[in-house]
Amino acid sequence: MDKTKKNIRKILVANRGEIAVRVMRSCRELGIPTVAVYSDADRTALHVRYATEAFHIGPASAKESYLNIDKIIEVCKASGVDAVHPGYGFLSENAQFVRAVQEAGLIFIGPQPESMEKMGSKTAARAFMQAAGVPVVPGNAEAIKSPEAGLKLAEEMGFPVMLKAAHGGGGKGMRKVVAAKDFVSAFNGAQSESRNSFSSDEIYIEKYLDKPRHIEIQVMADVFGKTVAFAERECSVQRRHQKIIEESPSSFIDEHTREQMKKTACQAAKAVDYVGAGTIEFLVDSQKNFYFMEMNTRLQVEHPITEMITGHDLVALQIAVAQNEPLDIDDDQPAHGWAIEARVCAEDPDNNFLPTPGTITHLRQSGGPYVRTDTGLYSGSTVPMEYDPMIAKVVAWAQTRDGAIKRLDRALSELTIKGCTTNTQFLRRLLAFAPFVSGDYDTSIVDLFQKNTPIWCTDEHKLVAIIGTALLNFEHDQHMRSQVRKPDAGEAGTVSRWRAAKAPFNS
Repeated sequence: MDKTKKNIRKILVANRGEIAVRVMRSCRELGIPTVAVYSDADRTALHVRYATEAFHIGPASAKESYLNIDKIIEVCKASGVDAVHPGYGFLSENAQFVRAVQEAGLIFIGPQPESMEKMGSKTAARAFMQAAGVPVVPGNAEAIKSPEAGLKLAEEMGFPVMLKAAHGGGGKGMRKVVAAKDFVSAFNGAQSESRNSFSSDEIYIEKYLDKPRHIEIQVMADVFGKTVAFAERECSVQRRHQKIIEESPSSFIDEHTREQMKKTACQAAKAVDYVGAGTIEFLVDSQKNFYFMEMNTRLQVEHPITEMITGHDLVALQIAVAQNEPLDIDDDQPAHGWAIEARVCAEDPDNNFLPTPGTITHLRQSGGPYVRTDTGLYSGSTVPMEYDPMIAKVVAWAQTRDGAIKRLDRALSELTIKGCTTNTQFLRRLLAFAPFVSGDYDTSIVDLFQKNTPIWCTDEHKLVAIIGTALLNFEHDQHMRSQVRKPDAGEAGTVSRWRAAKAPFNS
């Protein structure tokens, strides 16, 4: 591997939305100009306005724009950039894209394609980690050939089991199966979703763990062999296997388990000669036994909570490593205080979380001490229907977990987005849910919440209802007063309020 010092003078961000803006902010602080790419749907997007330059790359369809490798390389050459930052999603874990960037003589701000390929397939990653001595969840190492073969294997493992897409991510192609009678339909469903999402129908099986927690370790590695692991992120609050609230550190992990997980994460990263920012994801059972699940070879959505408890800019570290600079941080990275992140999405929780694209007519971001809002929105911008509905991340830090929960709730109460329905109130309700407040929860917490709180109302909601009722009564009283008929000339007395109330409302 080339370890010669490099100098990045201009970066193309091959992404959109809040992560593109977030990367560009670090670049601006480092004095590095940026190039944005945009589709028809994103002509007026914030990342386009924030960048030094912007280039159109195609129609709204991601396949014809943000996933169009040839077009992005063409823009790289036209704009004269030295490097490409992929953000997350889209082409961020595509080894073919990395090679195209490198063949164009450019720096890819991320791992080498060989490392990416080793971790790209979950079945291959499992086998590789087993060979490296990293504990993995009990399951099969190869893709299942048929539902019948899968059922036989599941029965040998014992139900419940988890079906997973070998090339998947983001919860797609995943199914929990609790009984043999449900296996074939679940397998076919997982296979179909995997085929549509990842152009691969390879499915494998893992044993479903008792009260599992989804806990991950952020790593950063340079070209000189130094690998640093940060305190864990608790990512167990998930809806349909999609994370919606993350916190760091975890209320469940003790210091001994933390150090063991960090050590194992570094071991896993070194086993694939990893360079850059990556995340080792683990499943942890109720006895604190932890198992390798997968490696994300990119920056994570939830990286801000690690930044909040460490004070490090992970994007700036990515850029430094890509320039072949040695990591200038201590091997031991303790957590300072507590940070919690909530993902705000343009979706309607009362309508089965249906996406709600639209034009933002008003935006008020959260503020105050130790609050961070990452978004790609502004008043007048549009939330397109073609892309992921996540539109903002609100992060709060405090000295204690309880303080962070209260601060995040306050921050979410300040966030105002008009023009589309969001899940903001749903997130606030989750933050107040007793299992979350206590820290005693696992990956089933959202299902538990939805079963136990079908109707939910806070004191704040009650106050709004009382004020609304008072205003309605006041308006009704004013209307009644306007209907009181003044006596005609020569007519004695006035119309009583009792008679006025009998008058037709629209008379």
